[in-house]
Amino acid sequence: MLNFHCKTMQTKAVSQTPEFPAELVQFESFAGNPVFKGTGTGTWDNGIRERGYILHEGRTYHMWYTGYSNKTETKFLGYASSLDGITWKRYEGNPIFTDGWVEDVYVIKEAGIYYMFAEGKNDVAHMLTSTDRFHWIEKGNLDIRQVDGKPIESGPYGTPTVLKVKEKWYLFYERNDQGVWLAVSDDLLKWTNVQNEPVLKMGPDMYDKFGIAMNQVVKYKGLYYGYYHATAFKDWHEWSTNVAVSGDLIHWTKYGSNPIIGNNKSSGILVKDKKQFRLYTMHRQVNIHVTAKQQ
Repeated sequence: MLNFHCKTMQTKAVSQTPEFPAELVQFESFAGNPVFKGTGTGTWDNGIRERGYILHEGRTYHMWYTGYSNKTETKFLGYASSLDGITWKRYEGNPIFTDGWVEDVYVIKEAGIYYMFAEGKNDVAHMLTSTDRFHWIEKGNLDIRQVDGKPIESGPYGTPTVLKVKEKWYLFYERNDQGVWLAVSDDLLKWTNVQNEPVLKMGPDMYDKFGIAMNQVVKYKGLYYGYYHATAFKDWHEWSTNVAVSGDLIHWTKYGSNPIIGNNKSSGILVKDKKQFRLYTMHRQVNIHVTAKQQ
């Protein structure tokens, strides 16, 4: 059973607006945090970083994470599993992908195939596929176009976050963490911006004035909720976890009480278990936060 306490973070007032139900924005920290972190023993995953991803399928929680031994070397992909989402076992065959740089990962399963969208070297988004969660095939960098069909300007385009609605794929991505853009695709081969401006911009409040990137978009009671990380610091030394809501994936309203989690706990991923939501913050170490009203 999860044991939670209230001392590590300040609990905000319960949201009274239906657009931001309390179960999606009000969280408390697990007393046993962190539940997963780098080994600290000089292994390939001496440290972990950026966004990892968790899928809860059947009785098992599956986690993919990025490990590194020092910050200048290639970042490799690892896998861990858990039956309760708290105690994790690293896969004996780690790292599971060493043919290239993989970090800031997002995984979605569709028709028996796992699609992984990730950053490669120089923060360029690429895609991999798998049928068993362990063996991944590189599919190349994402081809993103402006509204007029011309390629987007050269440079970083990372933190890819993907959602499939009916037969169309939606890709959220950032450029230098200066805003979140949205592109759509019918075939996963070519992505076209819905507009050439960000759909989620920095500011005007201080908490997301200097950087912003989408981590996950979930649909709940007819609306889309975007969990994003942001920073109030020009040097990016600390990040927070935040929420925005949309009815069409293009127009977003930020939660008035952002950030929902501070203290450099970022790259949040919402996971549903049988009874409640858990929000995992993934950057540098994995921490669990649970809906406050469901202690």
